[in-house]
Amino acid sequence: MPNRQKQVLFCSAGLLSLCCALSAAVVTGLPYWLRGVVLCRTGAELVNATGAELDQFLGELSYGLFHGERVKQCGLGGRPSRFSFFPDLLGGIPAGLHVTIVFFCSAVVLFSSVASGFFFFNAFGRPYETLQGPMGLYLWTCATSCLVLILFASEVKIRRLSELISNFREENFVFQTHSERYDRCFWIFFLILILHGLNLVLIRLTGIEFPFQGKKDVELSGGAADLMY
Repeated sequence: MPNRQKQVLFCSAGLLSLCCALSAAVVTGLPYWLRGVVLCRTGAELVNATGAELDQFLGELSYGLFHGERVKQCGLGGRPSRFSFFPDLLGGIPAGLHVTIVFFCSAVVLFSSVASGFFFFNAFGRPYETLQGPMGLYLWTCATSCLVLILFASEVKIRRLSELISNFREENFVFQTHSERYDRCFWIFFLILILHGLNLVLIRLTGIEFPFQGKKDVELSGGAADLMY
């Protein structure tokens, strides 16, 4: 492939990685990862509410990885409040899993930023012929992005994070999840994963072989060492 085309492909991959890094950094701190509706079961059972009467006991819940807000509805009107995961909720949620999600989000930002720099360097530097090592940087960015989505979905669906938040330090009422859906930040992170996959395609279009079978001896030009992604 001509050098000009390689430069265009590497620059495109670098821009995508930079966009991924910036987007991941922003959405990690926003409270729009999940939006749900929580039922005040205690209040509904006390009055034996059914049908449209349940609306008086349905509150809203929205949160991200660091903070969120809720509206508690127990038949006496909505009571809005805000909460933070660190340090307020650490005693009531799977803290280890939640910290791991935040860690992998930070890893996505770091790997995407470094990958962007490498892409731009390879676009105008030499050599950029070979991509060595089965655990390349481009694979790590895809893996960490995927892990963020899987772990957050597990925390929400398996560990019932919304119910843990709603029932934290509640003495008189019991809440249960009525409905929930992933919000915009979750889907932006999914888009980040797709963009990293697109980067893999761009890398392959440059003629670089994916290194799954081990390293090969490469003839270096100009005495420079190949960059390891």
